[in-house]
Amino acid sequence: MKKTLKIFKYTMIVLLSLVLLLAIGTYFYMRSPKFGKAPSDKRLERMLQSPNYKDGKFQNLHHTPSLTEGYSMLGVMFDMLFKDHPRRKPVDSLPSIKTDLLNLPANENVLVWFGHSSYFMQINGKRFLVDPVFSGNASPIPGTTKSFKGADIYNVDDLPSIDYLVISHDHYDHLDYETIIALKSKVKTVICGLGVGEHFEYWGYAPSQLIERDWNEEVNLGDGFKLHTVPGRHFSGRGFTRNNTLWTSYILETPQSKIYIGGDSGYDTHFKQIGEKFGPMDLAILENGQYNVAWQAIHTLPHETLQAAKDLKAKRLFPVHSSKFTLAMHQWDEPLNDISRLAEGNLPLVTPMIGEKVELDNDTQVFKQWWKGVK
Repeated sequence: MKKTLKIFKYTMIVLLSLVLLLAIGTYFYMRSPKFGKAPSDKRLERMLQSPNYKDGKFQNLHHTPSLTEGYSMLGVMFDMLFKDHPRRKPVDSLPSIKTDLLNLPANENVLVWFGHSSYFMQINGKRFLVDPVFSGNASPIPGTTKSFKGADIYNVDDLPSIDYLVISHDHYDHLDYETIIALKSKVKTVICGLGVGEHFEYWGYAPSQLIERDWNEEVNLGDGFKLHTVPGRHFSGRGFTRNNTLWTSYILETPQSKIYIGGDSGYDTHFKQIGEKFGPMDLAILENGQYNVAWQAIHTLPHETLQAAKDLKAKRLFPVHSSKFTLAMHQWDEPLNDISRLAEGNLPLVTPMIGEKVELDNDTQVFKQWWKGVK
């Protein structure tokens, strides 16, 4: 009996020591610059004045549960860790095209997609970069959420100078520390939601480079360009604290067109309200990937993505948030297969390969279903 008690005590001491070491290691690791910094001082004072900031955090327009009713975090984790989900990532290298962005003619109005929700736009000579992730990882833990083979043909050196770096929210698959640091010398202005600028200042960007906005505000970019901030239905945070910065979507209004730059968002009434106020949209860029019924309130399912595009009165739909990282349990090509089936005869789709030019002035441009045949 005494021997059994000794073994038990020894085991408990070892376990508690391991837990303590893990806690200490986590504490010091989370002090790494990649986790960013929580808003403070004047930035926090401005957030407190926002109608969207209540009870110490930003709120969605309507009640937004983290998990759909009937699901539990324990059940979702068990599903992810122990159930078999085939084809979550492609075996083959993804096909791609390497467009020379450094020598792009100034009169070309184009969009070039880098996979997931990252893309470059040049319109009337102005250059925009949205949610760039070039580090090959969508997680703060190295090697845990690696990009698909063939999805990383671009890096920061391939980019020209950027007039406007546009950030939808501060999750790691949209705001990538390594990329942001590497971009510092190329970016003139950063546009983001309230509070997100604290990360950029902490990472060495000048306050004069930062434009932070609440929902339903406008940024005049000159030469007939405006950027409108509009609501999404999502959440934010780079550590254990959620919703201490604002997630947002945008409408880029140019002299010729309107482009909806969607961040992550579950389906809700805001799409219809935006469409009624700003529509029609010449192009709607909407998330369609890394979804699950369990978290339907914060990510759209394919049929909801199509409905959101219709609510926005979009002439064309560009489905993003897929084809680079595995963040959900569905097959890697399911989002593109489903949206293509649903949109057929309903709405023209923009489905470029990574690196392929999307001609923004050509609404009849046809795209191949490049993912077909990729294992």
